[in-house]
Amino acid sequence: MKQESKAWVLASALTMALFVAACLLSLGLWWSTLAEQEQTVLLGLLEGRWPVLVLPWLLMLAVVVWVWQKLDARYGRAAVRLQERVTLLANASNGERIDASPDAESVEFLRLIEAVNALATNRDQWRVNVDVQIAKASEVVQQERNRLAALVSELSQSVVVCNLDGRILLFNNRARLQFRTLASISSVAGGAEWMGIGRSIYAVLDRATLAHGLENLQLRLARGAAHPATQFLTSTASGQLLRIHMAPVLQAQDSGELNGFVLMLDNVTQMVEQESQRTEALLSLVGDTQTSLLRVQAGLAQLPSSAGVGDLAAQVSDMREHLSRIVEHAAEDMKTRWPLEEMPALDLLNASERRIRQQVGCDVSLAESDVAAWIKVDSFSVVQALTYLAGRLVEEFGIKRLELRCAQTADKVHVDLIWSGQVMSTETVMGWELDPMRMGNDNNPLSVRDVMVRHSAALAFERERTKHQAFFRFVLPAIKAQEAETSHALLTDSRPEFYDFDLFQHAEQNHALDDRLLTSLTYTVFDTETTGLNPSQGDEIIQIGAARIVNGKLLRNDAFEQLIDPGRHIPESTIPIHGITPEMVSGKPKIAHVLPAFHAYASDTVLVAHNAAFDMKFLQLQERATGLRFDQPVLDTLMLSAVIHPHQESHRLEAIAERMNITILGRHTALGDALVTAEVFLRMIPLLAEKGIHTYGQARDAAQKTYYARLKY
Repeated sequence: MKQESKAWVLASALTMALFVAACLLSLGLWWSTLAEQEQTVLLGLLEGRWPVLVLPWLLMLAVVVWVWQKLDARYGRAAVRLQERVTLLANASNGERIDASPDAESVEFLRLIEAVNALATNRDQWRVNVDVQIAKASEVVQQERNRLAALVSELSQSVVVCNLDGRILLFNNRARLQFRTLASISSVAGGAEWMGIGRSIYAVLDRATLAHGLENLQLRLARGAAHPATQFLTSTASGQLLRIHMAPVLQAQDSGELNGFVLMLDNVTQMVEQESQRTEALLSLVGDTQTSLLRVQAGLAQLPSSAGVGDLAAQVSDMREHLSRIVEHAAEDMKTRWPLEEMPALDLLNASERRIRQQVGCDVSLAESDVAAWIKVDSFSVVQALTYLAGRLVEEFGIKRLELRCAQTADKVHVDLIWSGQVMSTETVMGWELDPMRMGNDNNPLSVRDVMVRHSAALAFERERTKHQAFFRFVLPAIKAQEAETSHALLTDSRPEFYDFDLFQHAEQNHALDDRLLTSLTYTVFDTETTGLNPSQGDEIIQIGAARIVNGKLLRNDAFEQLIDPGRHIPESTIPIHGITPEMVSGKPKIAHVLPAFHAYASDTVLVAHNAAFDMKFLQLQERATGLRFDQPVLDTLMLSAVIHPHQESHRLEAIAERMNITILGRHTALGDALVTAEVFLRMIPLLAEKGIHTYGQARDAAQKTYYARLKY
């Protein structure tokens, strides 16, 4: 029983008890004034006629109850409804007022409504004044935002800005187009599931590679680098090759605290393939020419000696040497096409130490090393190789402790992975060198040999018998530290020195979802249009529409909308409701093709719908056919409306929108309903907060206590 009902029953019972007590007291006093003979006569007259006496009292009691109910309807429940409407007004935009009907049934309520509307007018005036001041104060900031947006939009490169959790905060249109190509996506909903504010960059790019890039940035920040940056090459799931330049975004200028990162991406797949083909063609041509020249040289040797023959033989020999130099340069060019990064060798050791601790779990330390050594490497693949070898040592030989060290010779840097104890045969070492570097869930197709070839490096296995130690030695090309610093400065000095508006306030929290504030979550608000209302009896989805809410903002441009061929007849009686004809869905994708795209679009978000049980039933019936589980957390605006306004007669979407003064456009289209639901949900969050409901867990529990939680489909 609701708290208001309990109060009404208690008040009614108390009133009736007082009424009966007063009547009995009056009867007792009157009875006491009668003489004994009069009392006897009166009892004789009433004998057998007690209903005549009781009936008037019952009628009087009924009148009291009826009057009480009228008063409660006029003042009690009307006051509660008025309170709910005042609460809506407190969170409404400027210009909204409380209508005088239907609760203005008395002069008192009419005056109260007039007073509330007058307060709302004063509040609106204050809001206007505050908005003017805010607009003036933010004008300069907005100008810088516009300049940055214009700059980013005009760049020929794809630019993406992310926070430390990999959530996309800013991107240009070139990045959106490139990501669609990288993901090899279909035409479903225009590829809305890949690029958008608040989405994860890891949906397209490898998490481990980006994490390694962040480690390098943090190492350079800790070392005091003025303009830290890193670059590397990575491949996507669709087989595209990307050259990525990563730069940090700092918490504040000169703070040294990393707050996010900027990615500049170039798709070099076609360029690398074309250059490789040209180089291979050149090498093939040179090889054939060298063979022909060798034959010519052999033929000249058979001719009688003369000045002309000798000169011709010398020219042929010079041509062969020149072609050999061309082959050497071409081979060197192929090796350096990978964007190798110049870095201190000590940074490579630090990154390797952390990775080995995390993935292998053994004790690893840094031995005394040459701090001045610089190398040019693809640091991610070298760290992978060191971690892979460490894992094989621990797994197959039970090695408990490892050491890392580096030392520089004239033109090489030696990076050693050292251990004490059992050593293996040369055949075992060769097997490890040629096997793909697979560890746990990381199925890397590269081998240690591939990494060495990429760097024009070598792997050696050596023993130090006097120390009872053995080590793997990576022999890597060295560069001069002065040249490295100059090259690095040229690479990073062109970066602008201003970036003073905050896009990084809403990083992911580590606590459980139930404890997350409603204002901090990312939502996918969706709706479906269907052939009918009976999902268990064969009705199918014919349209899905959705929009996202990120950081309390409805992203209308980041929408998902797709018509679906249901593979069955659309009843004519439903067409006036949703407006979708059989001709409109003819040739559209089937549900099995659309759901994977929608599943990706809604990943890592809370699903929101109006009467969500209906829409979720349609999705869940497709789980077996598609292999997808829509097990995301769900909130239902129908139930939340019953939590916020328990005394309202209707919780239909139109009624809620009308109460909240939300304009409805595109009703009974999937995307139109989703956008209205999103607006309603955003208005509900502060109203829930007023009832002490701040977190997802609190909202879910409150919704489950409503009547609508018992509806099944």
